[in-house]
Amino acid sequence: MSEPVKQRTLAAELAAEFAGTFILILFGVGVVAQVVAGGLGDHDSIAWAWGLGVTLGVYTAARISGAHINPAVTLALAVFRDFPWRKVAPYALAQTLGAMAAAALVRWNYTEVIAAIDPDHTIATQGIFSTLPGNGALPVGTWGAFRDQIIGTAILLFLVLAVTDLRNTAPGVNLGPFVIGLIVVAIGMAWGTNAGYAINPARDFGPRLVSYLTGYGGAWRDQNGDFYWWVPIVGPLIGAVVGALLYELLVGRRLPVEDEPEAGRTPIEPDAAPTGDGHAPLPRTTVEQDRPTSEARGRPRAADTP
Repeated sequence: MSEPVKQRTLAAELAAEFAGTFILILFGVGVVAQVVAGGLGDHDSIAWAWGLGVTLGVYTAARISGAHINPAVTLALAVFRDFPWRKVAPYALAQTLGAMAAAALVRWNYTEVIAAIDPDHTIATQGIFSTLPGNGALPVGTWGAFRDQIIGTAILLFLVLAVTDLRNTAPGVNLGPFVIGLIVVAIGMAWGTNAGYAINPARDFGPRLVSYLTGYGGAWRDQNGDFYWWVPIVGPLIGAVVGALLYELLVGRRLPVEDEPEAGRTPIEPDAAPTGDGHAPLPRTTVEQDRPTSEARGRPRAADTP
């Protein structure tokens, strides 16, 4: 007997966003704690764990909420994909609470090793939970980090829209979350120097608040003593809109394209009958699809539609 189809409600969507962001931060902040406090791993393990956290978080939430798991993504989809504005603030709140819950679990689990290497809970281990300009060590200031967050999040949104646009060559429905995770891995490996690639306001603010509540009195400032907490919030929100705008201007507005055969672009069927000039005919592709409408357009394709 088939299971009855359940109604999608805002409560269900918020629960999914909470869960998806929880999974993301569980692996993301968890791996940084392991590297910094436990001495196990390096930059590459951090980049891969964050990417896998995104992948698993998207798989968790995609069918119900679209798996934004990032307020910057939610904002960009409201601006360019008709995602309902009335849901933007609730989604952002659910994402932030999910990030806080996961960070609290990591903080609790790594209590002993953090206390062993940094009993006063200083800037030395603050980076486990929140980002810092130059990762707390390099000569990067607030505005350099702010610039970095705009650029990094613009890259994220540009590519997320590119791989989830049903009118483009989007990956198969089960591969979407994996490809999105690879995007985050690539950003971490290429754009992690100046500001630790937060590229997600919930990812930074939620764990930062948890660290403040659990002994990190300087959580709101950077290694230079400047108030820094706003940079990984405002920068990604601006960058997300910029990235989505660039995608629309350069690619999105030109889709769907006329599906004319073009040698070297469309694969040839092995058993296609030759044409009069001795060449096998090129089959029509299936990338041209109707643009999703209404709220569905606000959900980048991961499961049925991060």
